[in-house]
Amino acid sequence: MTDNRNELGKIIKQRRVAAGLTLKELAAESGISSSYLGRLERGERSPSARVLGKLARPLGFGEAEMLTIAGLLPPQPEAEATIGRLDPYVSSVLSRETVAIQHIVIAILGILKSIAKESDCALDFTEYAHRKYPKLDEDIIIMVKDILDHPEGSGGLSPT
Repeated sequence: MTDNRNELGKIIKQRRVAAGLTLKELAAESGISSSYLGRLERGERSPSARVLGKLARPLGFGEAEMLTIAGLLPPQPEAEATIGRLDPYVSSVLSRETVAIQHIVIAILGILKSIAKESDCALDFTEYAHRKYPKLDEDIIIMVKDILDHPEGSGGLSPT
């Protein structure tokens, strides 16, 4: 039980930090006290299903996914489990970046996915990014282009 609490605590903290939330901000969004959240993150407490349900949305999880991570539900079929998650390659690349860069890249990928869904035309990401975000750092554009060009990281988008 302790190992599961520690693992769950690490996951909660990683997702909170990746979302750019402080303990107080997560507490405000979830309705759970910041002191209790701190104990969860340190693995000192085991949260109830109700608490996990309150934490799911602010941390970017579905409620069922959060309960599965905590071991309260059996694992979901693979097709359902991957909905809404970043590709492992994208996660790997982003994990080496600052939280601010992670937020920017995820926002850009979201924009690209919505554009790809709305049109069947080819998309030249570099040209689009320069026109839409003229002040965007070239390194970010290159990193996102690399993610889009990587077959596993494309998320179904066609970069050309």
